[in-house]
Amino acid sequence: MYGGATFEHETTSELCAACGIPLDSQYFDDSSVQNVPAVGEEVVLARFELPAQYCGVLEYFAQFTDAFAKDSSRIATPNVEWRLLVNNHGLFPYMNLRQIINPWGFGSYQVKIRLDESSTLELVARGVAVPLTTPLGPTAGPATPGQTPSPRGEDPNAIKLVGGRIVGRFWYNASYGDVVGHRH
Repeated sequence: MYGGATFEHETTSELCAACGIPLDSQYFDDSSVQNVPAVGEEVVLARFELPAQYCGVLEYFAQFTDAFAKDSSRIATPNVEWRLLVNNHGLFPYMNLRQIINPWGFGSYQVKIRLDESSTLELVARGVAVPLTTPLGPTAGPATPGQTPSPRGEDPNAIKLVGGRIVGRFWYNASYGDVVGHRH
């Protein structure tokens, strides 16, 4: 005979039988395109605040520059540093990037990063000083064939616009009670 108390994990959240995702799951999707930030400044390109008592997951993020849009070999961003932040803390390994790793519009690589309750997720671009060389070679070079240098001495290949997008899901945390009474 088996004695003692038995413990059952009881949840009131209903899950899809096929994929296991909560039935009350909703998407978040935020994005913007802005001027490249000056050295020492940063711009928040995409932001999402997870509601209290909700769990979530970041599924995709994407980066954009006007230079990459013109020439897909321009993945280096020597004057822009990209960071994913959760509650103002860097989300490893997506911090201090100086290249495009998930280009906007090209089927970005999926990530599955759990987001803690009430957390704020941000994709940030920061203006940084341009090093004299990068792992991909010198940062300053001749203009693209057919382009003439700017009369003000500006690099016609310089990044002028940056963009970012974050996409994910969130759902009510059933440990707080019945999902039915908390549908968003």
